[in-house]
Amino acid sequence: MNTNLGASAENRKMPILDILAAQLKRLQWTLMTAESCTGGGIGKLCTEMAGSSEWFEGGIISYSNRIKTDLLGVPEESLMQYGAVSEEVARHMVSGLVYRTGVKCAVAVTGVAGPGGGSLLKPVGTVWMAWSINDKIETRRYLFEGSREDIREQTIEQSLLQLSIFLQEVSNQG
Repeated sequence: MNTNLGASAENRKMPILDILAAQLKRLQWTLMTAESCTGGGIGKLCTEMAGSSEWFEGGIISYSNRIKTDLLGVPEESLMQYGAVSEEVARHMVSGLVYRTGVKCAVAVTGVAGPGGGSLLKPVGTVWMAWSINDKIETRRYLFEGSREDIREQTIEQSLLQLSIFLQEVSNQG
């Protein structure tokens, strides 16, 4: 997995996890994750870095709708109306995680990694991500290509890259 992503040429010189760790430590914040299609891959990658306990608290693997509802507070109505792979559900996942844990920084991902499960409206590779940074929520939809593993890796990488970009924006404002 390529973790040398960055928003600029300068960032590309430094692994994304080093950048995230420095950003979170500087802000004195910790990160938590709510993961569906990645099955804990974001948390796994974060904890591969020595010293990550300083900035990474943990995550919830919410692969089933029941866990999304029971542990993250995603309304059943949202799941029925929009489906698990939707902006609304990603937003509820991240806001529920923040509400239950009090962290200032969180990411949630939900998607169709394939090879099956896709539809015309939500083909394989469709992923919704949500980030909560100091109670401000951002969402994005992505359409990744490749195998199940490729889609999961792209989701992990993009979730962390975009988190770093949002954290940089927060740092620039403060």
